[in-house]
Amino acid sequence: MPTAAPLSRPILAGIVTALVGFTSSFAVVLTGLGAVGATPVQAASGLLALSVAMGLACVVLAWRYRMPITVAWSTPGAALLAATGVVEGGWPATVGAFLVAAALILLTALWPALGALIARIPPSIAQAMLAGVLLPLCLAPVTGIVANPWGVVPVVLTWLVFARLAPRWAVPLAFLAAAVVVTVSLIQEGAPVDAGLLVPRLELTAPTFTLGAMIGVALPLFIVTMASQNVPGIAIMRSFGYEVPWRPAMLVTGLGTALGATAGGHAINLAAISAALAASPDADPDPRRRWVAGVSTGASYLVLGGFSAAFAALVLLAPDAVIPAVAGLALFGAFGASVQQAIDDPGERIPAVVTFLVAASGISLLGVSAAFWALVAGLLVRTALHLGKH
Repeated sequence: MPTAAPLSRPILAGIVTALVGFTSSFAVVLTGLGAVGATPVQAASGLLALSVAMGLACVVLAWRYRMPITVAWSTPGAALLAATGVVEGGWPATVGAFLVAAALILLTALWPALGALIARIPPSIAQAMLAGVLLPLCLAPVTGIVANPWGVVPVVLTWLVFARLAPRWAVPLAFLAAAVVVTVSLIQEGAPVDAGLLVPRLELTAPTFTLGAMIGVALPLFIVTMASQNVPGIAIMRSFGYEVPWRPAMLVTGLGTALGATAGGHAINLAAISAALAASPDADPDPRRRWVAGVSTGASYLVLGGFSAAFAALVLLAPDAVIPAVAGLALFGAFGASVQQAIDDPGERIPAVVTFLVAASGISLLGVSAAFWALVAGLLVRTALHLGKH
């Protein structure tokens, strides 16, 4: 009888899952929250709230169902916020939109028809909207090289080298290079660092509810979270032999989103790409023991949450263009996958292109962001082109 792998193996897999997931995209989260009006303190609070919510969700789901279920913040959702900008009503209205998105996730668990309605949105349209939202962020490394070559070039070169040698660690190590750039810059300037910035704390905001924020933030946030995170997350887990319980997963992530919203957290969801790190045979040859990696991931997120203020301070103190470059590099993979899925079907290509262009334009009409109008435009063009065809 073969000897079982040591328990340290799935525990380490969970730690790696959390480290890769956190360091690969926390800059996107902070960028998104700042773009919709959060102060640096409120953005740091949001990062802490998200870390705690997804950490607890990982532990609860993995422990209860004995599966390596992992939860992450909505990186596409954060990118959407970065592209949306401040809505009418400011940060309180955005917090209200987070609560509405949480309610929609919970409603998906309780009312399957809503999930079926989202599934009817053509994948090409949903992915084209996401690609259009991601485009301006993915341009940041390019524009950053021109704006601040001494700060951005080392980050990009680090990413490029490790994209070849160790793709999983390319973005985390690019962030490490950015941290070195920030440290060198602070030493050169002799600027003191306020110790208060390093202390994690929650900053609660009373929500307000505006129609523009609900249509322009809550609805697109819900759609990209479902289409780009929850649905692929289920599929990835199924590929490793795990059937994730849909209703409990949506209930837990919906409640987690609701509890973190007033502290600045935008949304949590089932992990997609990083899910494979905890669910694959690399985590443990025995699939019945991989749930330990899910619990370890959650515990690691809770520990990382304790450093959320320090990560936020690093972003705040960074030279121009350095952190946006890291955020852009982190989204290259998602952008490429979205573009591929958007134009994969020749029959859906024109509606997808229209959706992409409207989303990338960044227009705001009637107080509603481009993401919503991109969906409307894409669906209208698709309907016009397919009307009467069989």
